[in-house]
Amino acid sequence: MASVDKALRIYLGRKAAALIDERGWSPDLFNLLLGASGGAKWLILSQLDRVLFGDFLQGGTGSLSTLGSSIGAWRHTCLAMPDPVAAIERMEEAYLDQRYSAKPDTREVSKVSLGILEHTLGRDGAEHLLQHPRVQTHIVTARGRGAAGSSSHTLLATAMGSAALSNAVSRRLLKLHFQRVMFHTGAAPAAQMRLQDFDTRCVRLEEQNLRRAIHASGSIPFVLNGERDIPGGPAGQYWDGGIIDYHFNPEQLDTDGLVLYPHFSEQLFPGWFDKFLPWRQAANHRYEQLVLLCPSAAFIDALPHGKIPDRSDFKNFGFPERLAYWKECIARGEQLAQEFAELISGNDPLAGAVVFK
Repeated sequence: MASVDKALRIYLGRKAAALIDERGWSPDLFNLLLGASGGAKWLILSQLDRVLFGDFLQGGTGSLSTLGSSIGAWRHTCLAMPDPVAAIERMEEAYLDQRYSAKPDTREVSKVSLGILEHTLGRDGAEHLLQHPRVQTHIVTARGRGAAGSSSHTLLATAMGSAALSNAVSRRLLKLHFQRVMFHTGAAPAAQMRLQDFDTRCVRLEEQNLRRAIHASGSIPFVLNGERDIPGGPAGQYWDGGIIDYHFNPEQLDTDGLVLYPHFSEQLFPGWFDKFLPWRQAANHRYEQLVLLCPSAAFIDALPHGKIPDRSDFKNFGFPERLAYWKECIARGEQLAQEFAELISGNDPLAGAVVFK
């Protein structure tokens, strides 16, 4: 079992544990990288991402697919840049510097959000992502159906309430309100992406739709404007991909390799509405190829305010207080990165890991 003083928890499926025990932490064991929704929660992983994206995964020689929603998709854009660490630093810099009026509307928040995206991509970022020789990017969005595709807050509120009730009855009923549209680089999605539910549509990423697809994937209803009629995709209003794929369900993915999942929590809930339904938590132990990296409960409890950053911080703190708090969490996240670096370079590749039974 993992030591209680460790910041990083490592959870391994049985097949993952056997392969890592045999071959060590080889980046070529992994052919799928997952990235969850979570907004500001990503800041606690930014130091770990520097090691994973800028060092560990760079040592691989085979193809690597990324599947992300919302901030997970934004993080994955950094991996596809020529210098992933520099891209993470740009994203972090712009994210920390978010400033708003006392009561920002969706247009103001969207303008700032687009600025963060542009700063992250830099001048040639879109070209690098589209033409990356090894990394195939997959970005999940949720296209609203009926009232869920409305720009009217009144209609949208009604739709979201109806969607929550439908989802509580059955997750399958959420497809009445939202359709998964997955944007991908390459001529076709990677073979692992056999997401058959929610009437999934796959759309090729191109210069004309890349920014809008990434931005849509993080467009929280009532907070941002979302994106309408993205080129190449079905007509309509596109929202945050986390509505359908909040943390993803690893059992949906069909891959021969291992799945690397740096995450904010050991708990995985398939969709955003599912986080209010404890019984919907994904059964991680059933996924034998999963490698889940997340902060320990003790590490989180020791953070300022006893939690990782989240969207409520915009309401609960003024800019100076929020900035100081977030910077402290980023600094403490260095412990996660250090522990992972020590693990992959040590003599025991399973040291401190928890193997799912």
